[in-house]
Amino acid sequence: MKIQRALISVSDKTGLIPFAKRLNSLGVEILSTGGTAKALSDEGIPVIEISDYTGAPEMFDGRLKTIHPKVHGGLLFRRDHPDDPDQAKNNDIPPIDLLVVNLYPFEKTIARDDVTLEEAIENIDIGGPAMLRAASKNYKSVTVITDIDDYEIVANEMEETGGETSLKTRERLAIKVFLRTGSYDQTIGNFLNKSQETD
Repeated sequence: MKIQRALISVSDKTGLIPFAKRLNSLGVEILSTGGTAKALSDEGIPVIEISDYTGAPEMFDGRLKTIHPKVHGGLLFRRDHPDDPDQAKNNDIPPIDLLVVNLYPFEKTIARDDVTLEEAIENIDIGGPAMLRAASKNYKSVTVITDIDDYEIVANEMEETGGETSLKTRERLAIKVFLRTGSYDQTIGNFLNKSQETD
């Protein structure tokens, strides 16, 4: 289960560059979005912009970037299924083996005393949770990271195995994602509910 292609899209770029350099040294192709792609490119790390990869431009001030069959199909198709690999190939959907996403800083945004409802809404991540859930659902084949503390663990494991991660690691990371996205959505719901009550 060697990782050959990664999609990285992060708001918090702490630790990103050293991790991406290690992926590059292992021969991993890196796809990325907007500011993340620029941060990688500025450090000389080869990166493919997601819009170039999918053939679809980013739209609506960045609201729509990664919701595309080539992204979600690459995360979701079952590598060991009798039909999925052929369907992926016939529809030009290469596998995405590693997803690295941390979400828009909704919690940090709403912690400000002067935050407006409009600002809060623009910091509700859509593509991030969708990709995280897709990758986590397919953890038998896809490694997913949403916590920067896991960069070192995954990079070490890949370097020790020639580019692979263990099923145990992938399962642990997937569980972490579902807990994170659940908490994220709960925070959004609580904020909007409170906002409605104060109208």
